[in-house]
Amino acid sequence: MDILGATLRVCVDDLEAAVPFYERLAGGTALRFERGGVQVAAIGCFLLMSGPEAELDVLRKVAATIAVTDVEEAAKVLAEMGAHIVAGPLATPVGRNLIAMHPDGAVYEYADRQG
Repeated sequence: MDILGATLRVCVDDLEAAVPFYERLAGGTALRFERGGVQVAAIGCFLLMSGPEAELDVLRKVAATIAVTDVEEAAKVLAEMGAHIVAGPLATPVGRNLIAMHPDGAVYEYADRQG
């Protein structure tokens, strides 16, 4: 399993107010999408999320998003190492993802860009 990088997950009350700050900080333009009632803006290494509090409570439990070359391979390796696959792999607007709980209890999203 190749790890390509990590994205920091940031829950914000006002996505429109937060985006300009993070665009300037990261030196890029936000890629925006919506998923499950949550508005998302991906900017550099930041993933800003805003939406219903019930949805954000769930999202806050995921420490970070880890980019991998292949989510299917990640699922296999994680399971072999004792991680619990909580959800996925599932298709997303930009590829596939899964949620895994590591043996220490930390929860991460793993994502790839494959369709």
